[in-house]
Amino acid sequence: QVQLVESGGGLVQTGGSLRLSCAASGRTFSSYAVGWFRQAPGKEREFVAAITWTGDTYYADSLQGRFTISRDDVKDKVYLQMNSLKFEDTAVYYCATSRAPLYFDYAVSTFGPWGQGTHVTVSP
Repeated sequence: QVQLVESGGGLVQTGGSLRLSCAASGRTFSSYAVGWFRQAPGKEREFVAAITWTGDTYYADSLQGRFTISRDDVKDKVYLQMNSLKFEDTAVYYCATSRAPLYFDYAVSTFGPWGQGTHVTVSP
């Protein structure tokens, strides 16, 4: 079973940038969609971005083009470049693969297993 580890979170000022990484072990995720999700305190986990096995990318409408997802299947890593960060981007960010290969859906329930998350805090 694949295990995912997120990294790259931290404290940043409004308008700053961060690059999150998601590293896989246990099996390759080259045939899977990989998604980034986030969960703010008191809120449900929500979709942020995903990239499919073909490299197609999908983003939450609310991001307005500020984030970019990419993948490196040689290194089994997926990245989330976050620019022009806002206070409301503060959350724990998680990555996960789709539960089935060659399948993509926006729903949180179609992704898993989950990493431990990485904290992103944007100061106002």
